[in-house]
Amino acid sequence: MFEEARRRDQQDPIADKRALFALPENCIYLDGNSLGPLPVAAKARATEVVEQQWGNDLITSWNKHSWITLPQRCGEHIAPLLGAKADQVICCDSISVNLFKLLCGALALQHGRTKIITTTDNFPTDVYIVQGIQQLLGEERCQLITVDETEIEAALNDDIAILLLTQVNFRTGRVLNMAKLTEMAHQHGILTVWDLAHSAGVLPLELDNCKVDFAVGCTYKYLNGGPGAPAFMYVAERHENAFIQPITGWMGHATPFTFSSSYTPHQSVSQSLTGTPSVISMSVLEASLEMWSDIDIHQVRKKSIELGEFMLNCMQHLQLIDTLPLASPLNPNQRGSQLAFKHDQAYAICQAWIAEGVIADFRAPNILRVGFAPLYISFQDIWSACEALQKIMQQKTYLQTEYQKKQTVT
Repeated sequence: MFEEARRRDQQDPIADKRALFALPENCIYLDGNSLGPLPVAAKARATEVVEQQWGNDLITSWNKHSWITLPQRCGEHIAPLLGAKADQVICCDSISVNLFKLLCGALALQHGRTKIITTTDNFPTDVYIVQGIQQLLGEERCQLITVDETEIEAALNDDIAILLLTQVNFRTGRVLNMAKLTEMAHQHGILTVWDLAHSAGVLPLELDNCKVDFAVGCTYKYLNGGPGAPAFMYVAERHENAFIQPITGWMGHATPFTFSSSYTPHQSVSQSLTGTPSVISMSVLEASLEMWSDIDIHQVRKKSIELGEFMLNCMQHLQLIDTLPLASPLNPNQRGSQLAFKHDQAYAICQAWIAEGVIADFRAPNILRVGFAPLYISFQDIWSACEALQKIMQQKTYLQTEYQKKQTVT
């Protein structure tokens, strides 16, 4: 398997992209689906923004270095990765805040409808935001309905206002059919809101072609924007005139620097801005996004599938599959850029793996999750990681006390 890994790396058309990242030595990083590593360009941009733009140019940088248009510029970089025209995407706030804006605004468009349907195993923040809106407005104006992923189609009807879905399940990696489910929702007059947290940067997306209504996503995973990097939101242009988001902050005003005492929303996706942009983090994000100018997302997806299939072959070769059964779909076209394995000691196994220099992650209650970020992960990384995992499972080192104690962030 080592020779096969080396051969595949030699034939990899995007192997040179690894040099774009400041990866630590003696570390195999399989957790880019939680936090992407530091790009070299982002590190340089952070220094420039802090020392030159903020340090020397001070407040003049809002104009001199165009700080004020960072949300729009980042949105323009993200839009092609979403299959969207640039003027429909803005970068701001977090997924949670942006979901609140979109769901409230979408509900207001659905006169007489109050039900928001999502999946039981959706990422918790998505469910929590709907619960918060329901508490704020009352069940007579917002009602949450949850169903199993397999029951989505059957649950759609003319009483539903919004279908809220995460395209890639954060535990299993299962991919939902965006085009099909969006079309089915529209047949019932339902608006769609898609969470792209585990999609953007690894899956080819076609929001415009799929006629998606609204979408959100984060930039700190496969887009490598850094911890807590600003999220993005997409508003289809056909909704821009009617859509009004509820957090009417001054940056969403049509003319914020007139300092008018009454609110007039900007007539574009920019009305979804609220407060002052996070200049340092958004500048770092912009540098990371600029890497994508010459990267083919279809090559990224192809390598992602190949990495996943190669890991499964390695685990089969090392007789790990029976011990760590697959929780992800077997068909690689039905999963995102990750594999999930089940084990009652998944957390401890993950900690022991980290101690061996392989960083993956754990998702409650029993999932060992491996993320494939094709821009910097090699096939040799996968083989070495599997060898380390075999050692851990054979020696049962995960049973040691230091690996059993759960830390604050799991």
